[in-house]
Amino acid sequence: MKFALSVCAILLCVNVARAERPNVLFIAVDDLRVELGCYGQTHVLSPHIDQLAAEGTLFERAYCQQTVCNPSRASLLTGLQPDTLRVWDLRTHFRQNYPHAVTLPQMFMKSGYHAQCVGKIFHNWRQDDWKGDPTSWSVPSVLHYNTHGNDKPKVDGKLPPNLASGQNGTECRDVPDNAYYDGRVADAAIDTLHQVSKADSPFFLAVGFWKPHLPFNAPKKYWDLYDRDRIPVPQHLDLPRDVPDIALTDARYEGGPDSAELRELHHGHLAAISYLDAQVGRVLNELESLELRDNTIIVFWSDHGLHIGEHGLKRKTTAFELDAQVPVIISAPGFPGAQRTSSLVELLDIYPTLADLCELTPPRELEGCSLRPVLKDVEETVHTVAMTQTPRPNYPRGKQPQTMGYSIRTDRYRYTEWRDFLTGQVQAMELYDHETDPLETANIAQQLENQHLLKSLAEMLDDRVSGKPPSP
Repeated sequence: MKFALSVCAILLCVNVARAERPNVLFIAVDDLRVELGCYGQTHVLSPHIDQLAAEGTLFERAYCQQTVCNPSRASLLTGLQPDTLRVWDLRTHFRQNYPHAVTLPQMFMKSGYHAQCVGKIFHNWRQDDWKGDPTSWSVPSVLHYNTHGNDKPKVDGKLPPNLASGQNGTECRDVPDNAYYDGRVADAAIDTLHQVSKADSPFFLAVGFWKPHLPFNAPKKYWDLYDRDRIPVPQHLDLPRDVPDIALTDARYEGGPDSAELRELHHGHLAAISYLDAQVGRVLNELESLELRDNTIIVFWSDHGLHIGEHGLKRKTTAFELDAQVPVIISAPGFPGAQRTSSLVELLDIYPTLADLCELTPPRELEGCSLRPVLKDVEETVHTVAMTQTPRPNYPRGKQPQTMGYSIRTDRYRYTEWRDFLTGQVQAMELYDHETDPLETANIAQQLENQHLLKSLAEMLDDRVSGKPPSP
């Protein structure tokens, strides 16, 4: 009897200890711009992500560090700026230049957590030696290494026909959710939740979805959620007035606002978002059914935004708001839910925030700020500006950039400098007033009445680039 009581006491202590240390469900998505129902885009059907926002804090003005996958993810997961890591392209693994970095999941693992990766979290580096970052995880990652072009439907029997045009990566087939990557990622994440729920240690589970990145190939039932004729498409497809050429990319959209191509692209994009939302919902529902929700911090984030015709552009790698702004939602036990904040934040802040919320000791060199003050009071601020950058050429392919575009977002303005990367000499400037021009249709940097403002913004940008500590 005494032995049985001792065992029970030990198990009780283990369970209490675990209950005191929150789990983390870390949900990453790819190329999702701020286009969700919870962000006021009422045409988007995203009920599960909207529900998560209703339970946590939605950050209305969150920004990525660089507007392409690898640098953005490497920055968030190491807590360091792209310039610190010297990672600005798709092929450079951050450990090539910063081998001793302690990544976010690695910090959790070193602190006694079980850290596991399902899906795309780190970038899918093409080199055989860099399939993810094995030292960051307690067990090998799954479904994390592939390319978007390989996300072709896998079904038993004959493949149903493509009911979309097939142009620009659109595909509409009547297939089950797990015919594509993200359905299988959700399946694996649910299985993993069952496994980690039985362990004695708390978990850091990273679930990385591949959508809504191109190709827009969600199963047909998600296309059927939308009436194509009612889908809003951008009406302003012109380049911004007085925009410098260096601010643009070669991925141009040449058609008009009424083209069938543009409408199908936006239809496919919305289908991909709703497909993604359904997979996120499956994982969140399983977390709830396993009675883990009350002791789990959930972070939802996207690596950068996307252009689909706006500014006459397609894809990303610009310094415009549409590429720089990203959705971020944090739901944490002990903090209010159903709240929104307009505080300026960066993806760089997620690492120190999770360390703070879980009372872990992060590396000293982290370059972001904990968002705990904002979670407690949505009126609080941790940054006066949020910075995003993008190089030229926009894919340096392992080489040092020739030019770097540094862009800061203030409460009202977006200010961008295109600098020679070696000398720092400013080659071009952009200024957009979001109070009068939220679509960034006109660069007003050269207007005489803005020169005093320009000087002030240039000083703020220079402070941010030079690495001075961010302050409210």
